[in-house]
Amino acid sequence: MKSKVKTIISLAFWSIWLGCLMSCTKESDSEPNTSAEIKYELSSTIFPNPERGFMHLYPVKSEGAGLNLSLLQTFRTNNITLIHRLYYLENFKDQPLSAAELTLIQTDLQILREAGLKCVLRFAYTDDMNGTDAPLAIVEQHLDQLKPIFEANKDVIAFVQAGFIGAWGEWHSSSNNLSSTENQKKVLFKLLSVLPTELMVQVRTPAMKQNIFNTTQPLTADIAYSAENQARVGHHNDCFMSGGTNYGTYSNVEAEKNYISSEALYVPTGGETCPPQSGYDPTCPEGRTEMQLLKWTYLNLDYYQPTINAWKNSGCFDEFNRYLGYRLALLSAELSKEATTSTEYQVKISLTNKGYAPLYNYKNTLLVLKNKDSGTAYEVLLTVDVRACKPNGTLTIAENVKFTGIPAGNYQLYLKIADQSETLKNRPEYAVRLANTDTWVEEEGLNNLSHELQITTP
Repeated sequence: MKSKVKTIISLAFWSIWLGCLMSCTKESDSEPNTSAEIKYELSSTIFPNPERGFMHLYPVKSEGAGLNLSLLQTFRTNNITLIHRLYYLENFKDQPLSAAELTLIQTDLQILREAGLKCVLRFAYTDDMNGTDAPLAIVEQHLDQLKPIFEANKDVIAFVQAGFIGAWGEWHSSSNNLSSTENQKKVLFKLLSVLPTELMVQVRTPAMKQNIFNTTQPLTADIAYSAENQARVGHHNDCFMSGGTNYGTYSNVEAEKNYISSEALYVPTGGETCPPQSGYDPTCPEGRTEMQLLKWTYLNLDYYQPTINAWKNSGCFDEFNRYLGYRLALLSAELSKEATTSTEYQVKISLTNKGYAPLYNYKNTLLVLKNKDSGTAYEVLLTVDVRACKPNGTLTIAENVKFTGIPAGNYQLYLKIADQSETLKNRPEYAVRLANTDTWVEEEGLNNLSHELQITTP
């Protein structure tokens, strides 16, 4: 009898234990899905990205030879995405620009687009210190003629240097008194008025901007990226790394460098080197310090060659090639593995910027979902402005999005940082590559987030 009771108790125990096991297992299986944390590895690879880096200079005289498409198409293999196109208008100092000149400019910009590049643009009337420029009325007439070209080609114009005044358009030695602050202001404001508001202009020295806007206070975040004139004016230095005042670029060196350093959080700096002044050696540490301080975005490869070659011989050229301008990279992401078509999905992605400068032109940032079975891609526009990712800083994208209209299925997630223009937004050459290992999908201009997502219908 006792044996029979023990058997019944034993069976009851195992029945209860098995029921509990099944119940516990079932509860575990039904737990809500948790986010996966992904860490990304930084890469030291040198690669091309839009609107930054070393560039080549291509000056052209009136109605001269246009750009060569075949040559431009080779540049990306050398990590070059920018050229500096300088148009000399020496034949038009007393007359309107000819149809041939306007066609030259328009054709050049179309060739740039075909080549997948952008340009830094400048206009001048002479390349001789003793030469002559044009009177203000002619400059204004020429700018009115150029306005439709600026509008039609704003997608491939990275920045515009103020130009027009004096030798090389560097805002000195004007034969028509255009170098006065009053006339500099008239030229600058006219240029800003004919350019699309998305485009930024650069002036030759910090004092010129300070005098025009009657303030030594640098640009601040409250008006940055707005249509206000002050918010659209940056700086170019064509005697960079030459020591002292950089041949008159600075009048109060330390204060004006700090002024540019603050401004360059929001407006671009760039230019070219020139022969070092006596006793100054533009070494690698000097170059690094200056580029970091002034948030240098682009630099002419073609001048001054001895300085460029010294950096190559000293081993820092690649470093500058890597860090000129912005260098955004993924740090981490927290992304759920499951979503439905009717509820919000939380996106949390952390970026850093290892470059000397931020981005200056607005980009569309999108979460891209590619169906693992069909290969069909769907884009979800994010509200983040990646220009907020400043040098040595981080930026967290934290947004809730909906997948309305996206079919149920399994998806691979990507981040796309695309040009905002309709003409370039789907061109991978104009997408921003992030500096991570094994994330870049070159043929599509996508950054792989290394995350799979299953979307279901409710």
